[in-house]
Amino acid sequence: MRVVYISTIERGGPLTHLRQLVPRVAAEGVDVEVVCGSEELAESFRRLGVAARAVEVAHKLDVRGASRLLPLVDGADVVHTHDRRAGLFGRLAGRLRRARVVHTLHGMPEEIAARIGRDDAPDPPGVSRGRIAWLEHGYLRLESALTRLGHVVAPSQAMADFMVAHGFPSQLVHVIPYGMEIGENAAQTKHDRLVAGVAANLEYWKGIDVLLEAARLVRSPLRLEIYGVGSKQAELERQAEGLDAHFNGFVQSPLAGLDVLVQPSRADNLPLAILEAMASGLPVIGTRVGGIPELVVDGETGLLVEPERPEELAVALDSLAADRERRLELGRRGRERVREHFSADGIARRTVALYEELCGSST
Repeated sequence: MRVVYISTIERGGPLTHLRQLVPRVAAEGVDVEVVCGSEELAESFRRLGVAARAVEVAHKLDVRGASRLLPLVDGADVVHTHDRRAGLFGRLAGRLRRARVVHTLHGMPEEIAARIGRDDAPDPPGVSRGRIAWLEHGYLRLESALTRLGHVVAPSQAMADFMVAHGFPSQLVHVIPYGMEIGENAAQTKHDRLVAGVAANLEYWKGIDVLLEAARLVRSPLRLEIYGVGSKQAELERQAEGLDAHFNGFVQSPLAGLDVLVQPSRADNLPLAILEAMASGLPVIGTRVGGIPELVVDGETGLLVEPERPEELAVALDSLAADRERRLELGRRGRERVREHFSADGIARRTVALYEELCGSST
């Protein structure tokens, strides 16, 4: 079986997922190749032992760039796409070359993402009703129509339920979560205060402002390490004045030296940062949005709080600050949960099983 993966983005969760997935699919005996957006990215996959080629598709109207995908999917049994541009052009290229087509829908536009698993979520500030209406009645219908070119993978059950509720054909939607390799145990360092970290885009829907507000309510000594970049950075830095909070930008390994990872999101699908933390033995405090409750078992592998409730988040931080042994136990159970349900090897096997099913069917 030959599988061609297509991604047109430069960085982000889908690429992290592909780096975990593709070498392990190859280890299952599948002939794999990655088509990505730059020679630098292609080389990063080659270093993992995966064949890769670079094709730049600059935007959704870049027909010339998209046409270069066609010869690269010749002979593919499956074309598996991983972002919106790839999902548009790559699926079409795959169908034109008579391949089975799979698209992983990694998330929804942020204006409606909060509604995944949370029907009563308020609209983000500054977003017009017209924009919301277009996303609900235009974008979602277009994505549903594109799904009929093949099949679609949702990384969380919450995401799949949202899709089906908005017209996606249920028989074409498959739930396969992200996988993560078990890492070294990061929860070893002793600190004189709780060191809590967050790794996320510094945007409204990630809820970093809620974490900063919670930090002012925490009674225990607390240091915040904030990893990421985004349009809200200057605003968040002003909000953090007077707190022991450090903005570190985008880094490759944000978990080192933390006691707990905090994911204060207003909207999320299946955050890789949480999986990475759990795989490294760090306890997690997350919000009850999207697929986060599918990762974090409240009171067993971490703590869950309601979104936009800084007082609840502060209580959770205080409870972990006061009990290092509990932090270690939550982290240990988190590692076991990843090993049992979200291991990179196990997710690769589930993905290959889907390919085999599709190649053996007539749909």
